[in-house]
Amino acid sequence: MEKQLKDFLNEAFKPYGNFPSRTEVEQELLANLLEKFNNFKEQGKSDNEAYQLTTDSFGDVSEIMAEVRYAPQENTSEDEHLSVHKALRQAFKAARKSHSKFAFTELKQSDLSDTDLTGADFSFSSLSESNFEGSVLTGALFRAADLRDSSFKKANLTDATFAGSDAQNVSFHNANLTNTQFKAVSFKGALFSSAVLDSTKFSHSDLSDVSFEGMTLNGTSFNGTSLKNTSFKNAVLNNVTFHHSDVKHSIFDGTAMDKVTYALLKGAKAKLDKAIVK
Repeated sequence: MEKQLKDFLNEAFKPYGNFPSRTEVEQELLANLLEKFNNFKEQGKSDNEAYQLTTDSFGDVSEIMAEVRYAPQENTSEDEHLSVHKALRQAFKAARKSHSKFAFTELKQSDLSDTDLTGADFSFSSLSESNFEGSVLTGALFRAADLRDSSFKKANLTDATFAGSDAQNVSFHNANLTNTQFKAVSFKGALFSSAVLDSTKFSHSDLSDVSFEGMTLNGTSFNGTSLKNTSFKNAVLNNVTFHHSDVKHSIFDGTAMDKVTYALLKGAKAKLDKAIVK
């Protein structure tokens, strides 16, 4: 059945030529269709019934992609076609509806701003210099993703997961990072100004030289993180934990914190002579 579904996808994409990331997108869609086919089989459907139901479920994506007027000719003018970025944004919207995944894709310098990408899977994708400003990314997955120089300004990243990703020079300015999980992420040059960091979890990540100055952190946890020269100057720390993190060279000048947080930091030999205990 895999061959039949692959032939179905090849036929569906045939009118668009070799658009960017076609191979990766087809691979992900094929995996999604196979999963749906097997689910229908488990429900007692015959091969023909399961195939028909599976291909029918592809409707949302094919409708969106039908608008993508890519042409393989080199002399085709740009203004005759939708931009790659706009087409991808449409495809992601459709993917969300059909529960498809677009991991392993090449999306460098993509404009995905102001887009509902709830639950999208960007794992192993190249997303450097991309724009996610104002987008809804609740529950999104960014595993081993290249996010260098991308922007998540004002994005809603509640319950999102970043694991093993490169977030150097990424801007999370004014982003909602409530319950967002960052595992083994590089944040060199990253910006968190005015971000919401309620119950945000940083573990085994490099936050050296990052600034949280003047921010309020509620229930935020730093587990096994590198915090060399990380600044919490004039910040407010409420029930913030620093388990197994090196805070000796972190900056807590003018930082207001509860007694428990103060005690934990004091025990970890943080410099708190200019901190304020609430």
